[in-house]
Amino acid sequence: MSQINNPLEIYKLLPKSNCRQCLAPTCLAFAAEVIKGQKQLGNCPHLDKNIIEQLNGKIVRQTNFEQHLEKTLTDLKNKIKTVDFPSSAERLGAKLSNDKLTIKCLGKNFTVDTGGNITSDCHVNVWVTIPLLNYIISSAGTNVSGKWVPFRELKNGMKFNPLFEQRCEKPLKQIADAHTELFEDMIYIFGGKQVTTGFPFNISIVLYPLPGVPILLCYSKPEDDLESRLNIFFDATAEDNLNVESIYMLFGGLVLMLQKITSRHGVRPLTY
Repeated sequence: MSQINNPLEIYKLLPKSNCRQCLAPTCLAFAAEVIKGQKQLGNCPHLDKNIIEQLNGKIVRQTNFEQHLEKTLTDLKNKIKTVDFPSSAERLGAKLSNDKLTIKCLGKNFTVDTGGNITSDCHVNVWVTIPLLNYIISSAGTNVSGKWVPFRELKNGMKFNPLFEQRCEKPLKQIADAHTELFEDMIYIFGGKQVTTGFPFNISIVLYPLPGVPILLCYSKPEDDLESRLNIFFDATAEDNLNVESIYMLFGGLVLMLQKITSRHGVRPLTY
């Protein structure tokens, strides 16, 4: 097995019983704490000693994770030098000007030069940078199909689905439950548009985190004995235009931005 820098790789080996004998609330939380260097594999009483010995030297701890991201960015910037910008603009749904591509990402303009350097009027962070560069390099330019599927039904969605549920779906639902009107307003800030669907939801909004990767957010407020519901759908062609890890990363970045906004309005963000 190669280096492990993703909690999911550890999570797959755990019993998934959420027994809490390791003092973490869930097995996924334990896996995340191992990556962060806050716990050791040996803290799980259910893991075989041989597995622990095999994996201990292969885990990339959080202290090295920033270096991993930097290496990823360096690799992407090298790859982007091979992309022909003039012929790629149409494929990407981008505008070309002075050998630079301008792409709408989360409702804002991001301009990328041939060296992979990104500028924007808003804050540029790794949650946006890596998916955006991956999109430019590998998007097939496939037209959206109009068929909506949950994250787990994307071709490689199951691999990241536990992480997506924990770090994207749960905190986003908490935001929507705590302040529904603010949630709706914030989605519009990121370029969301109200749409009519055949689904029985109070709020249905389409977002375009990237031109070829639309997302449908559907939310129902609690009513009588029924709990609130949040469903997140992706176009069935999403992975033609962006790899599943970048889809997760980009959506996770959106959730982090929303959490920062809500924290200023007295809404406590979800911890995991």
